[in-house]
Amino acid sequence: MYAFALTSDGTPMIDMFRFNGTVFAADGGTFPLSGINQEAYRTEPDKGYSHVNQMYIYTSAWKSESRPVDSTTTPTEVLVQNGIIQQISVKAAIPGLVPADGYILRAHGDAANFVTSHLAVGQQIDTNYQLYSLTSGKEINPANLKMMIGGHTLLVDQGKASQFTRSTTLISGSSAVARTALGYSKDGKTAYLITAESNNSSSGLTLTELQKFMTSIGIWKGLNLDGGGSTTMVTRPLAETLTTLTFTTSNGSAGQRAVANGLGIFSTAPQGSLKGLKVSGPTTLLIGQTASYTLKGYDTYYNPVDASGIQATWKSDNGNITWTGDGFKAVKSGKSTITAVSGDAKNSVSITVLGGNDLDSLSAGISSAPLEAGTSVSVPVTATLKNGNTVTIPADSVSWEMTGMKASVKDGVLSVQSVNAGAKVGYATPKYDGFSGTPIVFTTSSEQIWENFENTTYPVSFTGLPAEVKGTASVVQGTGDRANSKVLKLDYDLSGGVGNKFGYAQLNGTTGKEIPKDSTKMTINVLGDSSLNWLRAEFADADGKSVYVDLTRQIDFTGWRTLTVDLTTSAIKYPAKLKRLYVVNLEEGQDERALTGSVSFDNIRFTAPATDGGGTGFPSAKAVMTIGQKTMLVNGEKKNIDAAPLLQNSTTYVPIKYVLDTFGGSAAWNNTAKKITVTRGTTVLELTVGKKEFSSTVLKSRQMYLQ
Repeated sequence: MYAFALTSDGTPMIDMFRFNGTVFAADGGTFPLSGINQEAYRTEPDKGYSHVNQMYIYTSAWKSESRPVDSTTTPTEVLVQNGIIQQISVKAAIPGLVPADGYILRAHGDAANFVTSHLAVGQQIDTNYQLYSLTSGKEINPANLKMMIGGHTLLVDQGKASQFTRSTTLISGSSAVARTALGYSKDGKTAYLITAESNNSSSGLTLTELQKFMTSIGIWKGLNLDGGGSTTMVTRPLAETLTTLTFTTSNGSAGQRAVANGLGIFSTAPQGSLKGLKVSGPTTLLIGQTASYTLKGYDTYYNPVDASGIQATWKSDNGNITWTGDGFKAVKSGKSTITAVSGDAKNSVSITVLGGNDLDSLSAGISSAPLEAGTSVSVPVTATLKNGNTVTIPADSVSWEMTGMKASVKDGVLSVQSVNAGAKVGYATPKYDGFSGTPIVFTTSSEQIWENFENTTYPVSFTGLPAEVKGTASVVQGTGDRANSKVLKLDYDLSGGVGNKFGYAQLNGTTGKEIPKDSTKMTINVLGDSSLNWLRAEFADADGKSVYVDLTRQIDFTGWRTLTVDLTTSAIKYPAKLKRLYVVNLEEGQDERALTGSVSFDNIRFTAPATDGGGTGFPSAKAVMTIGQKTMLVNGEKKNIDAAPLLQNSTTYVPIKYVLDTFGGSAAWNNTAKKITVTRGTTVLELTVGKKEFSSTVLKSRQMYLQ
């Protein structure tokens, strides 16, 4: 494999190297050294273990007390100081770090036999080792190197994309994944450290794409280091004292992978005088919101400056926000600039105070909930701005209009105190600065046990993809606190095959089992295995379309846990069936999740309306309108109307007031949003002036136009 090295005078090189070394015993015996300060690894192509029958030398540059970790061998170690053997530990490591004036020889098998046969405490011992370039054949003195890090395939040579020097199959060479690479410029004065992440905002890079990027920025010679979960970059942002994760890794923000080595750049500059400031805090405020801002500084060498010693003054450039002494309070919508000044250093941040006119839509985190006293649901409110961006509205900046019930919202949680007499449907409408959002529909609902696996009469079976995936799915007696009940147990072995891997617990063959109509929530008890695999459920809706629902993106727990899933966002068309529960291990980052494991399921519940809230309590009627006439027939009786239906550009327009008078429901006009909201039972219809699209809790395809 290629490696990157830096000489003592700062000259970079990328090359393949060969290590030669020998131990000379006092009795004339010799034994070859296999490496210096070497971590354990699997050898190629035999897939053996690096430290079997080998001897390695470890100097004080090795900063761990383990030499190395997980080598699959039992060591015999020799401590040498000032050329004299101080200690020999047979089949056991010598505790502690390597001393600065010596080294430790680590031996196993044939090498350990050499130690016991040729070495003794108090004897003199000599070692000699060198590095050789495999391309030039020249000897390189390790003492003349500041550092060296092993890589993989060569990517760039002479400023152009090179041929791959190793097989790239096992590192997904043709797939876009997370990558780490390293290179330097033609003049040898600039080094490039590159990470390309694979996360929600980045698809990663193929090796060919990585080569194109590296040549485009001027890399003369470069190599691939690693990828997947090993791709991790941390930086110390300007004015900060701690390093932070630069980008979310493929394992997620909290899923950083332990790696054998890394490369860092560190400043050794002295402390200087205050050069600049950094103001941190929200750049978007809501009317009535007060926000705090922090101040940090950096010196002339870009070292962080202790913020406690910075005395600064704060100001705003207009009246949209005001300084309260502890923070800034948003007063009215518009743009503002806040500035902090300390001596010659200052920093400004542009702040936008959002008003109702900036919003395109406003919605809570849920669309429906049970209509009953005691209901408590989290209602985070999100606004979509006219520029397409989304913002979370602080709970204290939202007002609520309640219909059909008495309810209150505190700290983002809506609690129903009572239901109005005779009400079968209720609404909670979020409002901000005159802008009304989409109502949450509250209906009489109930949670029902759908399956507890005590008397299962349909078949349960295991299927896997690809075909090499093995496992079992069966209803068994539970254990622990579930010892007196039955559970669905899914055992899986995903070690076979390649690519994305799936282990399914199939319910009722390929048919599935029907779930309650218009279910809004699914609750399930899961016994986790901390495999970090993805856990999902698959439904089949009325059109036979598969609908996939995440139970948890990572099984990061053991023991029983209750998982609750909102089904209102899944666009399930009823009647629908639950077909299977399953674990997923995606190809990318597959080695960082368990390939074998076992999960169990129990007490699957669904929350659904107890009655048809869309029709109960509303009148039935037959209404006939005629284009151009200001009368309508309601159940055969003629009634006068103020506005006649009209036909324009092949679209029929009807006065909705009279439709609602006939069939029940209500309509509300929002002048700020230029929007009318029509509610009837569980149906909420929103139409906006100038838009042919509308939103509805029931209808999603028909187009209407409001003038």
